[in-house]
Amino acid sequence: MKDAFVASGWQTLLYKEVLRFWKVAGQTVGAPILTSVLYMLIFGHVLEDHVKVYDTVSYTAFLVPGLVMMSVLQNAFANSSSSLIQSKIMGNLVFLLLTPLSHWHWFLAYVGSSVLRGLVVGLGVFVVTAFYGQPGVVAPLWALAFAVLGAALLGTLGLIAGLWAEKFDQMAVFQNFVIMPMTFLSGVFYSIHSLPAFWQGVSHLNPFFYMIDGFRYGFFGVSDISPWISLLMVATALLVVSATALHLLKIGYKIRH
Repeated sequence: MKDAFVASGWQTLLYKEVLRFWKVAGQTVGAPILTSVLYMLIFGHVLEDHVKVYDTVSYTAFLVPGLVMMSVLQNAFANSSSSLIQSKIMGNLVFLLLTPLSHWHWFLAYVGSSVLRGLVVGLGVFVVTAFYGQPGVVAPLWALAFAVLGAALLGTLGLIAGLWAEKFDQMAVFQNFVIMPMTFLSGVFYSIHSLPAFWQGVSHLNPFFYMIDGFRYGFFGVSDISPWISLLMVATALLVVSATALHLLKIGYKIRH
């Protein structure tokens, strides 16, 4: 009976986190889709006749998977990080601390809801932007694997950021000076082969690059590096970040006083 209660408890927390973003879907889902459409219209219109990345792929089609993955990553991070910091500031986090949920259950609920939000937004972006770019999906399992792993990684990073931050200003610093630059400098709008050798080397230090490059492979069957290398890098980063988040949850970092 105890195990059944705990299981229903973390499922309830997961359900609550999903409802939290779905109740304001216009803001959490609709707004990112609109932003991606604007990127598509502006960059696609300006650079379509001037940039050629792959011989058989138009620049507009090249943009689609990058914009989809960027939306997945940003929204997965925003979901877990905003939920925790809001609970801290509003003071209702104490009610979760009174439950018998373990650190694993917290992790599954927060990261699981982040993955779901990231995938929902990503699917919406794909449906809308594919109308303009019309990319094919050559290897859908590769695309799905990188979408799920990428959303899980950013959801976990959001969990860590939410545990660390004590006010919205700190969260904004983390998002604006870490997440946003790493996302935009990961090859969303370009191939790293168009960069000088030094910046290509810097790009290989960015885990976001591997997520987007591997995801793009699922659409076109070509990528800047082997998708197996990208998969290894993303999976390794996810394991490291997950272990860190679980440890912080276990010791009650900045949530138990």
